[in-house]
Amino acid sequence: MRGKVTRFLEQALEKNKSLFLIDLSISEANQIRVILDGDNGVTVEDCITVSREIEHNLDREEQDFSLEVMSAGVSEPLEIPRQYKKNLGRKLKVKTKTGELVEGQLAVADDEKITLQWKAREPKPVGKGKVTVEKEAVLPYAAIADAKVMITFN
Repeated sequence: MRGKVTRFLEQALEKNKSLFLIDLSISEANQIRVILDGDNGVTVEDCITVSREIEHNLDREEQDFSLEVMSAGVSEPLEIPRQYKKNLGRKLKVKTKTGELVEGQLAVADDEKITLQWKAREPKPVGKGKVTVEKEAVLPYAAIADAKVMITFN
């Protein structure tokens, strides 16, 4: 079952190259769950199209199944480099595997790491008062436990 679903899913994604797979799970009861993301977001129509591509090629007479195709939610953590790349310029909240929390604007995302930038108020090196300084953190994907886009309302 998994091989067939994967093949039909790949065919659907081949037809719309802006979409990409985040997760595919198939339970023992043949509950198929597909989570997609897209370079330009994912529309309801995108989910319907992918769902039809899979469903119309599987035979319920041969094996019963349920199928759910959905987009990655805004509250879901980023999973793959392509998701980071599509969120360049947005504010992220990242928890590292050592437990450190870093919040900043996603300035760079390549295939190995991300760079976050932010401003912080720190004591002046000389004298009283504080000064605003530019900060930066370069984090390899292997060091990231969880990263979410921070939704801001202006």
